[in-house]
Amino acid sequence: MTDWTSSSVIIRHDVGLHARPSVKLTKLAKGFASTIEIANAPDGPWIDAKSIVKVMAMKAKQDSTLYMRAHGGDAAAAVAAVKSLVEHDFDEDKVDAASG
Repeated sequence: MTDWTSSSVIIRHDVGLHARPSVKLTKLAKGFASTIEIANAPDGPWIDAKSIVKVMAMKAKQDSTLYMRAHGGDAAAAVAAVKSLVEHDFDEDKVDAASG
């Protein structure tokens, strides 16, 4: 499978990839023209990162590795953005700080 840009990141968020984080990831993915897929293992199964139902059903837990890949004109930017979102705990710390 050529022309795919890929990466991986460890999910550090307390609840893993559940409701709010899944929505944030899906909204981010929909902002790119490329096909973006995520998986719990390097060989898949791969799921569409633009599908909230599929992303939530993945139930990726805290400290698990999230694998991502993208194909298309903005694939590198898409992978970098998804990886950054996960590395920054889905920007959840901003919500916690505001309510704290």
